[in-house]
Amino acid sequence: MWRSVCLWTAGISLLLQASHQGVYQRTLLKELMKDYSALERPVANDTQPLTVYFTLSLMQIMDVDEKNQVITTNIWLQMYWYDCYLRWNQSDYPGVKNLRFRADQVWTPDILLYNSANEDFDSTFHTNVLVNSSGYCQWLPPGIFLSSCKIDVRWFPFDIQTCALKFGSWSYDGWLLDLQLMDADISGYLPNGEWDLVGVPGSRNEIFYNCCKEPYPDVTFHITMRRRTLYYALNLLIPCVLLSTMSLLVFLLPADSGEKISLGITVLLSLTVFMLLVAEIMPATSDSIPLIGQYFASTMIIVGLSVVATVFVLQYHHHDPSGGKMPRWVRVLVLKWCAWFLRLKKPGGEPEVRPQCAPSLLSCSSGSEPASPPGHACPANGNPLYVGFHGLEGLHPPPAVKPDVFYPRAEYPGMSGPASEPGDPQLQQILEEVQYIADRSREQDAGELACNEWKFAATVIDRLCLVAFAVFNIICTISILMSAPNFVEAISKDFI
Repeated sequence: MWRSVCLWTAGISLLLQASHQGVYQRTLLKELMKDYSALERPVANDTQPLTVYFTLSLMQIMDVDEKNQVITTNIWLQMYWYDCYLRWNQSDYPGVKNLRFRADQVWTPDILLYNSANEDFDSTFHTNVLVNSSGYCQWLPPGIFLSSCKIDVRWFPFDIQTCALKFGSWSYDGWLLDLQLMDADISGYLPNGEWDLVGVPGSRNEIFYNCCKEPYPDVTFHITMRRRTLYYALNLLIPCVLLSTMSLLVFLLPADSGEKISLGITVLLSLTVFMLLVAEIMPATSDSIPLIGQYFASTMIIVGLSVVATVFVLQYHHHDPSGGKMPRWVRVLVLKWCAWFLRLKKPGGEPEVRPQCAPSLLSCSSGSEPASPPGHACPANGNPLYVGFHGLEGLHPPPAVKPDVFYPRAEYPGMSGPASEPGDPQLQQILEEVQYIADRSREQDAGELACNEWKFAATVIDRLCLVAFAVFNIICTISILMSAPNFVEAISKDFI
């Protein structure tokens, strides 16, 4: 029985205490708000500044707009101060340890983001202010902040950006509100897929304006972040490297294929398309040229020069031999020195010198060896015979024949009529036609030899351009891409 009585007594006491706590909290709120003014700076001595401790918790980097130079972040602001008008003795109000006030009910510091890019400027959600019995106030307004940030795209996509968030009081100077810095909190940060957070260091600054002698303190947090390059490497850098390598194939295509110029122009157009994609991302600024823009520009110059070099190669390859002889400097510089440097040999080696034999009337006597060269025959009766020629290019008119030599008609096949005299017009006409054919053959051989020289010169220039552009392409790729300060760090973190 005594146990039940004790239980009832304890329950009644708890109910009375709970009801007393509600009464105490209501009473305390009335007492605190009776003469309280939210416009009054809560200090015991008006000549002393009110110290406000300020920091932030960075939750997420939502977006970095390089073109408009705006960064969007999710931040929880944290402000702490003492309000001398919001104090009470806990023994007089049992169970009341903390009170919560709307932001418009009590005094709050008018701290704003100076470099805000939001239309409403103040993008925070005004939460309640938490106050304890000693007057210690905690105010944590969260918000989505849009702030202006100077984006330096010089080393894009291997760049490190630093965006400053400058906070300060809008209406209080340093003699009325002493703004103190606390370290930023990044324990709840949500990683971003494009940016790696390096750190959020802060600094306190005091600015003196010409108009006033009072200092104006501010707290500036510098969000330092490094761009993750894997996306841009797969979608921009690797295609550009492949296209610049394909431009070297222009010098490997045969000149007779007719596709050398087409391939160069196609690669140049492809690079232009990628250049436009980069231009859409980058801000329209002339302060600096992006690293990837420099690489694309140098690659386009290489491809453009390769097209120009291909035009000269085709001009040499299809050169008309009747248009003029090869200059001596081309013969020495290209056919001799460049060919020796590239270890190229002229196809077929030295041109073959054909023997020049003139057609002659050969004498044969019966019972003796023929005076004609091997391959020429004498008739069986031993009479002299006109024996053709050995190659048209060596054809010359026959030597003068003595007038008293008689050539029987039957011994000249294809000739009709009486026996021809040495000065027969018909024979002379035949010799002139044969001489014309021989001259044309020599001209064709000379033209073919000249064409071969021009084609060989085109081959040497083609190979020389291949080596030169390959070396230039490798040097540009290494020197431009590796000039970024954090190139090694980016490659090691994103690719390895």
